[in-house]
Amino acid sequence: MSVATDRSATRRTREPGTPPRSLVALASAALVAGTGLAIWVLPAETGGWARAGQAPHVRVSPPHLTTRPAADRAPGPAPSPAGVRPSGFVTFVDTVRDPLYNLTRAARQSNVRWFTLGHLTAGQRGCTPEWGGGQEQDGNPVANRLGRLRAAGGDAGLAFGGPAGRELAAACTDLGRLTAAYRRAVGAFGATYIDFEVQDPGDDETVLRRAGAITALQREAAARGRPLTVSFTLPVTRTGLAPRDEAMLRASRQAGVEITAVNLLAPVWRTPAGQADLRPVASAVRAAHAQVARSLGVPTAWHRIALTPVLAGSRDLTAADARKLVAFTARNGLAWLSTRGAAPTSDVARLLTAMSR
Repeated sequence: MSVATDRSATRRTREPGTPPRSLVALASAALVAGTGLAIWVLPAETGGWARAGQAPHVRVSPPHLTTRPAADRAPGPAPSPAGVRPSGFVTFVDTVRDPLYNLTRAARQSNVRWFTLGHLTAGQRGCTPEWGGGQEQDGNPVANRLGRLRAAGGDAGLAFGGPAGRELAAACTDLGRLTAAYRRAVGAFGATYIDFEVQDPGDDETVLRRAGAITALQREAAARGRPLTVSFTLPVTRTGLAPRDEAMLRASRQAGVEITAVNLLAPVWRTPAGQADLRPVASAVRAAHAQVARSLGVPTAWHRIALTPVLAGSRDLTAADARKLVAFTARNGLAWLSTRGAAPTSDVARLLTAMSR
């Protein structure tokens, strides 16, 4: 009997209950394919388990700031290498009061990744944003160095509003012209992040006009594949936000604004002995948390709160205070930490900016 005839007979005389080999081969192939699909849809990594109802909080260290060739450091609205959202420690720069501030040098010395440049308010023509309400938009030497900062790996956002001049939405009553004014500023500096420091929310029309302009800008940015991050900087007291500020946030969100963070301006209270007391700051943030969550329509909002203590003097914070602020920010997963007012001492500044490394 030939070999071919012998193998054919063996196939015809398989034991009862044993499936045909063709069926076994088909099932094996299906099993391999199914296993591959299951592996493909699983997350690549868990990054740690979060508590119920809470997303994992992951901190990513920023890249080390490096110097690139001079040809790459020309000013201009180049795309940001730092991403679109501030993180770590964010340095605020009053570009009118400190026109010689060197963004790139400050970034290298502290390794701070993000800056906020302020403040753009309405000029005499109402619908034209100017630095401090009196300096031409393209005439600011600090903002004009943004290209060098970005070439070094950092970035800066624009702050509208603030204490000097009128906020654009209050001065420019035409929605189209207001939107165009914001758009020109964002485009001129290639901004991926803008902040609105609202001293007075204004009437309902002002709130909705501002919200309409911001919403239009965010939709345009999303269509270009370059999202525009928006935050609101608001004062906070021991009891939290003022009711009108809470209402403004809620109305802006309902009008379509995607609010990434609410930056809380918290004064540093002092004890009768003259020492800083950070307990009221923590209480203010906790009180504001519930308000921010309600306003933004989310169950928890810790990661959407930024904290900015306002210093009356450079010695308002000690090294121990700085460590407490950094620990509080990290423990609660706040969006970022900053300061306003007087500049902290060099040793305190080193501790605060260390969270950006």
